[in-house]
Amino acid sequence: MTHETPRPLVRVLRDRDSGLYLSGVVVSGFGTSALWLASGVWVKDLTGSDGLAALCLLAMWLPTLAGPLLGTLADRGRRKPLLIGVNLLLAALLLTLVSVDAPGDLWLLYAVLFAYGAAGVVADAAESALVATAVDPSLLGDFNGLRMTATEGMKLLAPLAGAGLYAAHGGASVALLDAATFVLATGLYAALRVQEDKPSPPTGNRRRQTAEGARHVWAHPALRPLVVAGGATMLCAGLNGAMTYAVVDDLGHAPEYAGVLYAVQGAGSVAVGLLSGPALRLLGERRFAAYGIALLAVAVALRAVPSDPPALVCAAATGAGLPAVLIATLTAVQRGTPGPLLGRVTATANTLVYTPNVVGLAAGAALVELVSHRLVLVTLGAALLVTAAPLFQGPARAGAVSDR
Repeated sequence: MTHETPRPLVRVLRDRDSGLYLSGVVVSGFGTSALWLASGVWVKDLTGSDGLAALCLLAMWLPTLAGPLLGTLADRGRRKPLLIGVNLLLAALLLTLVSVDAPGDLWLLYAVLFAYGAAGVVADAAESALVATAVDPSLLGDFNGLRMTATEGMKLLAPLAGAGLYAAHGGASVALLDAATFVLATGLYAALRVQEDKPSPPTGNRRRQTAEGARHVWAHPALRPLVVAGGATMLCAGLNGAMTYAVVDDLGHAPEYAGVLYAVQGAGSVAVGLLSGPALRLLGERRFAAYGIALLAVAVALRAVPSDPPALVCAAATGAGLPAVLIATLTAVQRGTPGPLLGRVTATANTLVYTPNVVGLAAGAALVELVSHRLVLVTLGAALLVTAAPLFQGPARAGAVSDR
C-alpha cells in the first residue's frame, strides 16, 4: 500500500512549529489591527482633530525608516528569546495606556505607538530569520502565503471588534486586549522547538553592521530587482489608496462604502495567500511577483470606471495582486540570504519596500485635490505595467537556495 506525500500546505499546517508560529501571528495580529483603528478614534474623540488622529499611523510607521539599523538587533543573538522579549515589552508598554484619558496624556499614546512600530520592525526581522531556520526552504512560499492569509484575515475582523470594544469600554480596554494578545503570543513562541546556533560575535561597528544588510540586497542580482519592484509597487499602492474616497464619491456612495471595498480587497489577499505556495513553485519568485503587479496594474486602471461591479472586481484583484510581490520578495530574501545576515537584510528590504507606501499616501492626499482621480488611476496602471515588465525577464528563481 502506497502513501501519498501530504500537500505542501498540509505539511506546513501539520508541522508543530509552523502551527505555533502562525497561531502567534493570528493572535498578535488581531490585537495590532484592533489598536490600529481604535488609536485614531481615541485621539479624534479627545481632541476633535483629524490631523492628530492621523499622527497615530505616522507614529507606528516612522520606525520603519530605521529598519536597517534596528534589524542588526535580530542578528546579535538568538532570535527566539529576542522575539519573546519584544512581545513581553510590548505587553508592558500597552498597559501604560490605561492612564490616557485627556488631551494632555496623548504624548504617552504617541510614544507607545512609536515604540510599538520600532519593536515591530525588530520582531519582523527576528521572525523572518527564525522561520528560515524552522521551515524547509521548499515550503517557505506556502508558509509566507499562510502568514499573509492570517494577517489579512485579522484585518477583516479585528478593526470591527476593536471599534465595538472601544465604543463600549473606551480606548484603555483596546490597549488591554492588545497587551493580552502579546502575552498569549509570547507563550506560543516560547513553545517553539527551534534549534538555533549561538551567533558569532558581531564584527565592526554598528554602522558597518547596518551597511552589510543594505550591501547584500543591492549586490544580489536576484534580490535587488524584486526589492526595487516592491518599493515601486508600494508607492503606486499608496497613491491608489489615497484615491479611494474619490472613487467612492464617483460611484455615488457615502464614505462608509470604502469599508466594503476594503473588505473585498482583504478577501482577495486571503485567497492569494493560500495559493502563493503552488504559484511560487510553478512560476518562481520573479514571475509570481510580475504577474501580481500586472494584475494590480489592470485593477488600478479600471477603478476609473464609475460602476459598482467593476469597482468590486478591481478591489478583489487589488487584494490578490499586491501581496504577490510582498510574498515573493520575503521568500527570496529568506532563501537567498545567509543566516547571520538575515535579520538585517529582512529589515532593510522591508524599509525599501514599505516606506514608499507612506510617501504615496501623503503625495496622493495632495494630488487628489489637484488632479482628476481617473487620470491618476490610469497613469498608475501604466506605471505598474512598466514596473512588472523587467521581472518577466531573467531567471524565474530569485533565491540562492532552490526548492527541495
